[in-house]
This record gives sequence, C-alpha cells and structure tokens, in this order.
Amino acid sequence: MIKNAQARDPKNTLKIIYIHSDANRLDVITDASFDLVFANMSLMDIEDAEGAVREVSRVLRGSGGRFVASISHPCFDNGSNSGWMIEKIASEPPKFYRKIRAYRKPFSENIRWKVGFTQSFHRPLNWYARILSSNGLTINALEEPEPTEEFLEKEEDSLGFIEVPLHLVFEAVKL
Repeated sequence: MIKNAQARDPKNTLKIIYIHSDANRLDVITDASFDLVFANMSLMDIEDAEGAVREVSRVLRGSGGRFVASISHPCFDNGSNSGWMIEKIASEPPKFYRKIRAYRKPFSENIRWKVGFTQSFHRPLNWYARILSSNGLTINALEEPEPTEEFLEKEEDSLGFIEVPLHLVFEAVKL
C-alpha cells in the first residue's frame, strides 16, 4: 500500500512520511502529534485492538482530537455466526432477515475473501465503547452507512443491505 501511495507522488511533493508499524506499537510517532486518526475497516482485524486504541489516544492532540473508524457492524456481521435468510412467498417481494448468534462473547476466526483469508476479531458494541472510554475517548457520532447505488447494482439480493447495516462508522473525541 505504501508503494502504491508513493507511486502516485514519486517526488513526494505532498511531504508525506510513510510509516510501517503495528497499530498497537506506534513508537515512532510522538505523543499528541495528530488532530485526526482514521482507521478504515481495520479495528476488527487487529488482535490487540485495545492497544491500537490506546496508541490512537496517545498520538491524538489534547482535548478535541478526533478518532474516526469504520468497522464491520458487530451486531449484524460477526463472521460465520451471521448470515442472510431470505423468505420468498408466492408473488410477494422477498423479505430479508439477518440471523445472528454468539454476539456477546468476543471471538476470532479466519474469514475467506476473494484474495485469501483474514483473521477477524468479533467484539460486541459495548467492548468498543468501554475501550474508547477507558482511553479518554468519547463517542460523539455514530453512523450505519447505507450502501451506494453502485454496490446495490452489483450485489445479488441487495435488498437485505438496504434494511440491515453491515458497517458502522463512529467518531470519538479525546476528552
């Protein structure tokens, strides 16, 4: 990813410093050096996500520093313990439901993707709220984004995605 980013600006006219590090060990970044930290679809794939949040809090500038993260929605997308159920009755439009089990207990599992496997860590919503709070961050915005038209056109049985959110975006502010 760093090579791809550098290829877009080979002379580094943007003066970007690229760092390759574990999210839970950002030793090369000094305390209180960022106004905003963004984690896109990553916290649920980090084994020590608590350590990553601790590091986010450390590198954020004092009161008002922002942490914005997107994750798989822990209430509706918890790996092999969740899935779609589709009810088709005669001439009625199909009805989509999301089945969920084993929500409350954190667990990890390998998730299959088109390009291979990712180890994913399911954690219930209260886990995220507790870890953010214990690291001096408070949630001030929470969104369950709707799918884009482009996604809906490509996804088979996309009506379920309109009714049930599979992603969650939150903003937490440093106190």
